[in-house]
Amino acid sequence: MSNSPDENPFGGMPFFGDLAKAMASQGPLQWDVARQVAMMTATHGSNTEANVDPASRISVERLAPIAEMHVRESTGIDLGTTNSVQVVNRSMWTHLALEAYKPMFQNLATSLSSAPATNEPSDDPMANMLESLNKMIAPAMMGMSVGTMVGQLSLRAFGQYDLPVPRDPNKGVMLVAPNVEGFASDWSIVADDMRMWVLIHEFTSHSILSRDVVRAALTEALGGYISGFRPNPDALMDRLSSVELGTDDPMKAMQKFLTDPSILLGAVRSPAQEHLAPELDAIVAAIVGYVDHHVDRVTEKLLGSDSRIAEAVRRRRVEASPQDTFVEQLLGLKLSNSQVQRGTDFVGGVVERAGVTALAQLFARPGNLPTPNELVAPGLWLARLDVQ
Repeated sequence: MSNSPDENPFGGMPFFGDLAKAMASQGPLQWDVARQVAMMTATHGSNTEANVDPASRISVERLAPIAEMHVRESTGIDLGTTNSVQVVNRSMWTHLALEAYKPMFQNLATSLSSAPATNEPSDDPMANMLESLNKMIAPAMMGMSVGTMVGQLSLRAFGQYDLPVPRDPNKGVMLVAPNVEGFASDWSIVADDMRMWVLIHEFTSHSILSRDVVRAALTEALGGYISGFRPNPDALMDRLSSVELGTDDPMKAMQKFLTDPSILLGAVRSPAQEHLAPELDAIVAAIVGYVDHHVDRVTEKLLGSDSRIAEAVRRRRVEASPQDTFVEQLLGLKLSNSQVQRGTDFVGGVVERAGVTALAQLFARPGNLPTPNELVAPGLWLARLDVQ
C-alpha cells in the first residue's frame, strides 16, 4: 500500500499514520497474526499443550519400520533416508504446517492485494476513507483467517498428508498423537492399529508426493489456481453484516466468520480458475486414488480384511464440517466423496487392465499424470502411455 497523502487518509494523524505504515510494512499477510491465532486455535486458547506421551513415541518407533517396509514392497518405491517419523502434538503440527503452507498463502495474499480494483473511485470522502481502512486491515484479517483455518485443521489432522500437498522430500513423515489416539478411542479401535494405519498412509503419501514429477506438476497446478483468485471488495462488509453475534456464542460466531473463504475470496471462482480446476482435480484424484489403493493393500495384509479403520476414516470425511474443509477450498483441493471415488475408479481401472505395476507410470516422467478425460477413461491413459 502506498503511503502518499492521496492514498493514505491517515497521513495527517500521527498515531493512525504510524499504524498504517506499520501494517503496510508487513506485506499482504500478517504472518505473526496468523501464527498466534493458529496456535490459540490449536490449543483452545491455552498457553501450553502437553507433550506427547513417551509411550506413544516408543509405540510409533516400533511400528514405523514395519509400515515402511510393507509400503516399499507395495509401491516399489524405496524411501531411503526419508523414512523418519516425527510424533507431535497439535502445537508442533501447527508450527510445521504453517511453514509448509506459507508460500501458498503468501501467493494467495499477493494475488488478492495486487489484483486491479473493480470499483470506480467514489466522490464520497468517507467511502474512500473506509476503502483505505479496509485495505489497511486486510493483511491482519488475512492473517486471522489463515491462522484460524490452519488451527482448526490441527484439531483433526492425523499426519502431514491429510491434504495431498507436497512437503520437503528430504524429511520424514508425521503422526499427530492426540488426534490419532483420540480417534481410536472414539471408534473403539486398538491404538496401535490406528497408529499403524496412519503410518501406512503417511509413508504411501510420501512415496508419491516426494517424486519430482508429481511434486512439480501438483505445485504448478496449485500455484496457478491460487494465483487466479481475485478480491471481492463487498464480501467483508456483506459477511460482517450477516454475523448474528446476539444469537450465537460470540467466539464460535467469530471463528465461523474467520474460516469462511467467501470473506476473502468471494463466492465465485474466477474464469482462470474455472479453466484450471479440471486439471487440478484430475491430478489430485489420481494421487488420492493411488494412495488409497496401496493403503488398502498394506492395511489388509497387516491389520486384516475386517479392519474398521478405513470405514471410520471415510465416515469422518463425510461428517467433516465446512470449517474443516475451508483450507481445501482455498488451495483448490476438491476432496469430496465423488472426487475420491473418481480417483478410486481410475486406479482400479488401471490395475484391472495392466496390473498394479502400471501405476508407477504416474510418476515415471513429466506429463504422465492423467488428463480430466483420462481420469474417467483409464484405457485412454494406458493407450497414451503405451502401457500393455
